[in-house]
Amino acid sequence: MSSAIGQLFPARTVPVLVPLPTERPYSYLVPDGMEVAPGSIVQVPLGPRQVAGIVWDEAGTDSVDPKKLKAITHVFDCPPLDAPMRRFIDWVADYTLSPPGLVARMALRAPVAFDPEPWIEGFAATGSLPQRMTGARERVMAVAEEAPAWSRSGLAHAAGVSVSVVEGLVKLGAFAPVRLPPPPAVAEPDIAFGRAELNAEQAEAARALVAAVTAESFAVTLLEGVTGSGKTEVYFEAVAKALEMGRQVLILLPEIALTQSFIDRFHQRFGAPPAEWHSDVTPRMREKVWRQVAEGRVKVVAGARSSLFLPFQNLGLIIVDEEHDPAYKQEERTFYHARDMAVVRASIGGFPAILASATPSIESRVNASSQRYGHVQLAARFREAALPTLTLVDMRRHPPARGKFISPVLLTAIHETVARGEQALLFLNRRGYAPLTLCRSCGHRFQCPDCSAWLVDHRLRGQLQCHHCGFNRPRPDSCPECGTLDHLVACGPGVERIAEEMLVAFPEARTILLSSDLAGGPRRLRRELDAIAGGEADIIIGTQLVAKGHHFPLMTLVGAVDADLGLSNGDPRAAERTFQLLHQVTGRAGRSGRASRGLIQTYQPEHPVMQAIASGASERFYEREIGERERAGLPPFGRLASIIISADTRKEAEDHGRALRRAAGEDGEIEVLGPAEAPLAVLRGRYRFRLLCQGGRRAPLQAFLRAMIAAAPPPRGSVQVQVDIDPQSFL
Repeated sequence: MSSAIGQLFPARTVPVLVPLPTERPYSYLVPDGMEVAPGSIVQVPLGPRQVAGIVWDEAGTDSVDPKKLKAITHVFDCPPLDAPMRRFIDWVADYTLSPPGLVARMALRAPVAFDPEPWIEGFAATGSLPQRMTGARERVMAVAEEAPAWSRSGLAHAAGVSVSVVEGLVKLGAFAPVRLPPPPAVAEPDIAFGRAELNAEQAEAARALVAAVTAESFAVTLLEGVTGSGKTEVYFEAVAKALEMGRQVLILLPEIALTQSFIDRFHQRFGAPPAEWHSDVTPRMREKVWRQVAEGRVKVVAGARSSLFLPFQNLGLIIVDEEHDPAYKQEERTFYHARDMAVVRASIGGFPAILASATPSIESRVNASSQRYGHVQLAARFREAALPTLTLVDMRRHPPARGKFISPVLLTAIHETVARGEQALLFLNRRGYAPLTLCRSCGHRFQCPDCSAWLVDHRLRGQLQCHHCGFNRPRPDSCPECGTLDHLVACGPGVERIAEEMLVAFPEARTILLSSDLAGGPRRLRRELDAIAGGEADIIIGTQLVAKGHHFPLMTLVGAVDADLGLSNGDPRAAERTFQLLHQVTGRAGRSGRASRGLIQTYQPEHPVMQAIASGASERFYEREIGERERAGLPPFGRLASIIISADTRKEAEDHGRALRRAAGEDGEIEVLGPAEAPLAVLRGRYRFRLLCQGGRRAPLQAFLRAMIAAAPPPRGSVQVQVDIDPQSFL
């Protein structure tokens, strides 16, 4: 690599951070004639293996004799990770108490892309024409004039002929071979292509976001707007401004299921799709996107939380869509919240971030009210479409028929909606047919052998499955405990059971079941979402994925089957999440301007969440919830950290949890609770205990945890310790 990459190390020893659970970079020798700079991606020997690594900023602290150090074996022909990206990796590692090597691993997800993409064989017209010209050959020669060079397949496709026609012309000398650069992952967006006509409120909001981009400095703006208010079109104006200024843009999305509808809207606005980055993207395309992001050729990425670690060359804007969504929290290996890390990356890079939601998180609301964040609001739906009329259905007064789960009130509303040629959505945030199966003869309950959880009945697959570890078994005809036949009963509803109830109640209606675990995966889900948007279904039954960003023009009724479901656990965010989920799902109704309504089945109509949803008093709910958080010292008015201790035996896990608790120093700002058996006491065959650390907003939580872990005996045997800063799950 040339010295233009960056400041070269004067010494011939450099620190290299390898993508393994290492706490610091290792020192390596730089062979004569090799040039490296901070951020260079290199190949180094590590034991018997060769691994990729990143040349880091600080000098290595190895006590190894320099004469015994190993040398870098290869420098990849790849743009280096810039200083803000390296600082971001260090910051995430420090904040989450994760080994820096594991965080760096997330930035090196496409090793094939470390080398340049190969050029492809192409052809250019020579000006020589064959003596015999057929119609197909004439079309090829006419199309060839539109560009200086073509690939073989591209020219054949554009001319509407077979590849053999092009190959014949090459043999006759009409084309000469040339080398073509690799094709782009996506076409470059056109900022003037399909600019939407914004109303006055939207235009004012767009101006505020554009001003933040123009300032080219760090700022966070909360874009809050009711469902259907046009938030996406508004922040597209900020995207256009960033592109006009030559910057790259990252748009975070919480779910793969949401990606395709977003891609379509982006394509309509900019004439080309953004590059995608999520688990459903093929390995070859991931490599292409990674490389072209690093080279600056990909201008916009729409992706899942892991796209935060892409090596952007000139990132100038991050947008977090549906910023309240719990899917942004990663809870394996490195525990981090993508919304919060997006803000950090924007701060380090000195550019703006936009957080968009109809139901912002309490944390973002408090930051906006304290003026840490800007706050842009959209109070009305686009084109003056009315919000749905929301009604609570008291299930104590309007109970369903025996063995059923839909109240007469909701059944009547569904009948009326379908009769008008409109669509009804039934929402239940529970996959499968039933959450529990038991024997009526002996009371045996089917439980996962590896987790302290019931097996969920998936009737469509004929299986009982654990939703935590994936264990499954065929659904038996007889009880394995007492042997009695035909005495197994499903307890409670899942979406499959609601779909069954609808098929019986409305046999002529076209019914679609939407759930993330049905056969066919994301592709089937996208087809079904397109079918619903096209009016090819009358009744839709779905889990929480139907609550996110979808636009169904004919949907005028939404029924929440079991609205109390999320309120029944000890999660301190239970009320907030239930409010957000019900608000989002009822917001699917009436987006095209038709009169619409939402019916919410509940056994607790007096609960503050239900009252806030039914009355539309969002501000009252936020005020109450923020007040309760402040009184309890919970985030964002305090800090939490969870320590999960797991082991092959209960005694090992509990003993190490108690050892950690004893090692906790006395700190008046931080309280340590536990160890206590986790609500999900066994997961994948491992016993689990939890410690919870709670402190004030400015409590030195990370330093306290480091000291506690260092003072405790190291984990032995099968014991593993995981630290979760700012936990979102309390299972």
